[in-house]
Amino acid sequence: MPHFEYRNGELHCESTSLRTIADAVGTPAYVYSRAALVENYRAYDAAVASHPHLIAYAMKANANLGVVATLAREGAGAEVFSGGELFRALKAGVHPKKILFAGPGKTREEMRDALKADILMFNVESAGELALLDRVAQELGTRAPVALRVNPDVDPETHPYIATGLRSAKFGIPIAQALGEYRKAAQLPGIEVVGVHMHIGSQLTKVAPVADALARVVNLVETLRAQGISVRYLDVGGGLGIRYRDEDVPTPVQYAEVVLSAVRPLGVTLILEPGRSVVGNAGILLTRVLYNKETPDKRFVVVDAAMNDLIRPSLYNAYHEIRSVREVRGRPSLTVDVVGPVCESGDFLAKDRALPAVDEGELLAVMSAGAYGFVMASNYNARPRAPEVLVDGSRYSIVRRRESYEDLIAGESL
Repeated sequence: MPHFEYRNGELHCESTSLRTIADAVGTPAYVYSRAALVENYRAYDAAVASHPHLIAYAMKANANLGVVATLAREGAGAEVFSGGELFRALKAGVHPKKILFAGPGKTREEMRDALKADILMFNVESAGELALLDRVAQELGTRAPVALRVNPDVDPETHPYIATGLRSAKFGIPIAQALGEYRKAAQLPGIEVVGVHMHIGSQLTKVAPVADALARVVNLVETLRAQGISVRYLDVGGGLGIRYRDEDVPTPVQYAEVVLSAVRPLGVTLILEPGRSVVGNAGILLTRVLYNKETPDKRFVVVDAAMNDLIRPSLYNAYHEIRSVREVRGRPSLTVDVVGPVCESGDFLAKDRALPAVDEGELLAVMSAGAYGFVMASNYNARPRAPEVLVDGSRYSIVRRRESYEDLIAGESL
């Protein structure tokens, strides 16, 4: 991971020692590199620079205000999935005309808030949603700019929980029905058709499925235009993967070559929605070893981070590299389960992992945790959520403080 390297025997984020951060804010704690965020965003921006475009960061990956504001200052927009993410995007300084509202279950209240904010467009996912959005827009005396999310029925070849472009997925309108729904949308007084949207899945490691999906969507755009339905934007979603272990993932340039070859002849503004590939390898989870425990069958390393801090290993059986903050030299390797304090057998960060022997009190870094880490955290077992720290060279800022016990009961009553 660039910007997370050993210096003088200790793991650093940029020019800041992770031990220094742990001493200041405690553990567990999330640590993000500003340089990595900016570098990853700029890689996308440069890759599609030859074509009119908007890069709308997918906030579901990491919605911290400091992270989103860093990207907004670079010119990024935002793809939001809820009224809460819309609120966060605006607070972080994202321009409303760079915000897209996605998701299959938008409420009336969320629609009203987004219309009042004057966002760029809604990515609509069903006939029922389209009808409600039409009514809400008319109540407000306006028209809602809309792209229908088209489900191209393409296998993204990724984990089934994050495959969104198959016929069996809850997302989008089947491509065979899309033309009919667009015809209806074009007749609704509260709707302005402005684009087409697709998103086939997350952690994509191949560009071929994207090319297959785009071929079908491009054909739809040409058909719509032939019938007098205007399409100004083509939103191809996001989903490009990152390297957690040994994955061979496409670069933004390789991804852009496939996308631009399909989109350029249409003369539309291209919208990309990267999330994981911007923030995933820009962050780590710091944790401290509490105990080494051995039974007749297993060795356990018990740490102070748990599934409520990082649920990906439990939820997806996801792999995250684990490094010692103190550089390892000459230690024996042991096969261990790295587990947390939560009362679940599913509370683990790694299973049957070969790791150098660690001491109690030692700091570990769970790598590639910038995406779907804190944003999926919970207070299970009444555990306060971890702080988030943003590093900029030799300086760092606490961009979210650690929760207190009082925070846990705020809003409750006896």
